[in-house]
Amino acid sequence: MGFLHLWRLVQHQPTQHPTSEELSIDKIKFKAFDLGGHQIARRVWKDYYAKVDAVVYLVDAYDKERFAESKRELDALLSDESLANVPFLILGNKIDIPYAASEDELRYHLGLINFTTGKGRVNLTNSSVRPLEVFMCSIVRKMGYGDGFKWVSQYIK
Repeated sequence: MGFLHLWRLVQHQPTQHPTSEELSIDKIKFKAFDLGGHQIARRVWKDYYAKVDAVVYLVDAYDKERFAESKRELDALLSDESLANVPFLILGNKIDIPYAASEDELRYHLGLINFTTGKGRVNLTNSSVRPLEVFMCSIVRKMGYGDGFKWVSQYIK
């Protein structure tokens, strides 16, 4: 399984160059590509679209000043034809920091209110609806993202 994602579990500095790693969550093995989110890194995102089974889009829930920028980039990804059928997992990171955005606040700023498909097992087979959901997490504290990966794994063919 190939994933386009914008973070690494072991890295706390911004990604400078694309890297990949294998992750295991429960009995699911993922090959994740960390492409970075800074402006120069965004230029290579399209190079990975063809081999992607899902997109994991990480947003710093504490950095509220960049929510508008995050929304623009997410909207561009969601409207890209080559990703039209790809499930999207949006992770709101850094919930361990006081005053980080709540899930509802993040959904509002990313324009996702009433656009997500639901947590848990939601059958979207024979539907034109793209799986898309928000999960809040703390990469540093190792919490929340496992639920997101379990959710997105049900939509990978």
